Amino acid sequence: MAAKARVSVLGDGGWGTALALVCARKNQDVLLWSAFPEYAEKLKEKRENYKFLAGVPLPPNLQISSNLQEALEFGEIIVLAIPTQFLRNVLHKIKDLPTAGKIFVSVSKGIEKKTCLRPSEIIKSILGEKTSLVILSGPSHAEEVARNIPTLVVAASTSEPSAARVQQVFMDTNFRVYVQNDIVGVELGGALKNVIAIAAGVSDGLKFGTNTKSGLLSRGLLEMTRLGIKMGANPNTFFGLSGLGDLMTTCFSEHGRNLKVGQELGSGKKIKDILAGMEMVAEGVDTASSLQELCRKVGIELPIISEVYKILFEDKEPRQAVLDLLHRDAHEEWKQY
Repeated sequence: MAAKARVSVLGDGGWGTALALVCARKNQDVLLWSAFPEYAEKLKEKRENYKFLAGVPLPPNLQISSNLQEALEFGEIIVLAIPTQFLRNVLHKIKDLPTAGKIFVSVSKGIEKKTCLRPSEIIKSILGEKTSLVILSGPSHAEEVARNIPTLVVAASTSEPSAARVQQVFMDTNFRVYVQNDIVGVELGGALKNVIAIAAGVSDGLKFGTNTKSGLLSRGLLEMTRLGIKMGANPNTFFGLSGLGDLMTTCFSEHGRNLKVGQELGSGKKIKDILAGMEMVAEGVDTASSLQELCRKVGIELPIISEVYKILFEDKEPRQAVLDLLHRDAHEEWKQY
């Protein structure tokens, strides 16, 4: 499945860097773009992303630049590894640059505040509906991908040739890529699992056990599926890599940033203090706010996600949030599916 390509990764966070390393291991021509010129120079000098992926050397064939036009001209495949809340700003900077014939690969996991748009919707609204777009998602912590630990992900696109091209370019022995066409489901799975992970962390922080956490994740997966169906997604997607797979990784891994936020909330810390001590972005915090508005717009109730919102933005006590969930009216397990 050899497929030589030129790949530009926009975003020097842990995930963007890990994907650049996947390409570098395959001897692709790859460039990693940083929005910060000073940090880009440090990356070149140290050959290590010490802020976001410490301890992993950057190989000589991985180029680094802070010049956005250079990055756009370099790659035939453009990976958008930008947190969802900053994605729009970057897209506005590149919309007038030449992008004809390029495949954009979105790896952002979230829902934009105020607009409630998914990353693909933001991309198409700025770059145009005809943009060739693939969503790459799944259970894939950067720390493990960067160290070449076996990982499975999914590439979703309405264009079979684009999905197949991305599959060929990124897939190797330890990075297996499947393809499908449910962009809505894959993006919602990647976004909602971060909010459920905060809830799982709260359970950990309150010192509840595996019974509690397993039940919470089961009901959380149901909420993910219910919203997905409401938005036109294939329900099967939520039982695949970008749904159940990503949910498990995020809720059990030591690398899970959203899980860590929940754990600290459960142990009594306030969200502003938790975020002040974090270098990397916990997408689930902003996504919880976006989902609250989205649920209101489409007329759906998601109890777990609603309680996470109240803990984060209404200063509700985590233990009380759990009690309120447990004391909801009894009903059949699948009644609200």
